[in-house]
This record gives sequence, C-alpha cells and structure tokens, in this order.
Amino acid sequence: MAGLKVYLDLMSQPARAMYIFCKATGIQHEIVPVRILQGDTKTDEYTAMNPFQKVPVLKDGDFTLTESVAMLRYLATTRDIADHWYPKDTKQQARVDEYLEWQHIGTRFLCSSFFMAKMMKPMKTRIPPNEKNVQNIKDVMEKQLELVERIWLKNGEKDFIGGGKDVSVADLLAACEMEQPRMAGYDVRDKSPVLKLYMDRVQDRLNPHYAEAHVGLNEMVKKFKGEVPKSHYEN
Repeated sequence: MAGLKVYLDLMSQPARAMYIFCKATGIQHEIVPVRILQGDTKTDEYTAMNPFQKVPVLKDGDFTLTESVAMLRYLATTRDIADHWYPKDTKQQARVDEYLEWQHIGTRFLCSSFFMAKMMKPMKTRIPPNEKNVQNIKDVMEKQLELVERIWLKNGEKDFIGGGKDVSVADLLAACEMEQPRMAGYDVRDKSPVLKLYMDRVQDRLNPHYAEAHVGLNEMVKKFKGEVPKSHYEN
C-alpha cells in the first residue's frame, strides 16, 4: 500500500513508538513533523484531521487514525511484518493486548502525569510546580512501575512483556512511556535493576531507531536536568 503518512512530535511517547515501529519494521511511510509547542496541532487543518488535536496521527490514503494503539494494530495486520510485533497466535496476541489495555491507566497515565506536573505545566504557566502534587504522582507512578517489574516482567524472568522471545508493540509503548519521566529528573533505570535490564534490552533490540527517536528527549534531559530553571518564573 502507498501513501502512508505519520504525523509526529517526538516529544510525545506514542509518537516515538510509532516512529520506531515504522522504521524498525521497514514499512514504507512518510514522517510529517508536528510541533506541539508551536501550536501545529491547533490549526484548522490539523484539527480537521484529528479533532483531539493530539499526536500521532496516521493517514493511509483517505483513512485516518488518531490513537496510537489502533495505529499499531492496524499496521501490524495490514502490512507484511515479523510476527513477533503482534503475534497472530490468539493467546500470544491476547498477552500483548492485555498490556495494551492496562497501560492506559498504568504507565501511560502516570509517567505522563509526572512529567506534566513537574516540567510541562510549570514551563507553560510559569508557575512553579506544586511539590506535594508532584510527590503524590511520583508515589503512584512508582507503584505502577513496580507492577511492570513484578507482574508484566515476572521480576525479570520474562525478557519481554508479552512473554515472547522478541520485542512486541507492548514493549515499544512501555519503553517509550518509561523514558518520559527522565525529562523530569526520574530515571527508572536508576530505581530498578530489573527495569534497567529490560529498558536496555529493548533499546539494544531497536537501535539505531530507538536512539534516533530519543535524541530530542536526551537533549532536554541534558539541558534542564529535570528542573525548570528558577529564572523561567521571573520573566
């Protein structure tokens, strides 16, 4: 199939997942850069394509999808890619789906919430973060990360979340979500040997595309070191 376009801002976790997936699978596609902070998602043209004004967006000819999990499932079932990404075996696929359904209120919600509360909201409002709120979110986030370690990875007995011998779309989303708190000064690798081994394993499996997708994130980590500069609130 021709004409596949993927609209991305690599500061977004699911957008990074889509970028890596398309590159790693060799699917023919065109990347269309989107700048959230510059208001690209708020334009009339973009809103007509995605009323939610979010990234990523997938356009396959005249067919449009606005949710990343749906995009990954769609591409896995309409393109000729390796089976490990989204297994055709019913039970193996269900294991991957099990995580995809859970992560919306687990890693997806909490890792994003921590980053938003400590960095993104203060950057946009020029109001320092509510430290109590940040700590509360951090506490809940750490409980979710403990579930990833204990349940989804069986305390390190499983190499990948779906239980297979290679990476799946579940690992792709999980790893990209767990990278996000690094911009707010929290690295899951420093907190858990199991999660460090897991994250390193996924990254090694998906490089160089994983590294490419996280260039901007790594620059943010280096520049801000997990804290909004005090001078930002004085202007």
